[in-house]
Amino acid sequence: ELHQRNLIRLEYVLFGPFQVNLRLILVSGKTQDFIFSPSDSAMDIAKHVFDNWPLGWEEEQVSSASILRLIFQGRFLHGNVTLGALKLPPGRTTVMHLVARETLPEPNSHGQRNREKTAESNCCLLL
Repeated sequence: ELHQRNLIRLEYVLFGPFQVNLRLILVSGKTQDFIFSPSDSAMDIAKHVFDNWPLGWEEEQVSSASILRLIFQGRFLHGNVTLGALKLPPGRTTVMHLVARETLPEPNSHGQRNREKTAESNCCLLL
């Protein structure tokens, strides 16, 4: 843990405050820190991680970068979303989950289902 903190401080000094430190967590619980630019998209990150697959993650290796998905604050990030658009604090570590998944749910599909259920249950009979 101490070594990890020192490494992040060193990265901050080397890459400056305009970089985003990303700690990715796999379903297995394994983690790895990466440094990205605020202009990097979720798709850029997936490709970089795939091309630079960490030692120790061999059992979780996937066949293609295209199935790697990022989850931030409980939501899947679509490929074109940049770190800058998320307003992540530069120079600080942000944690995201990295999962293998072929497709993403439609945006707001969960919210739409909830609205439909609510609409169905909120009926009344006027006499």
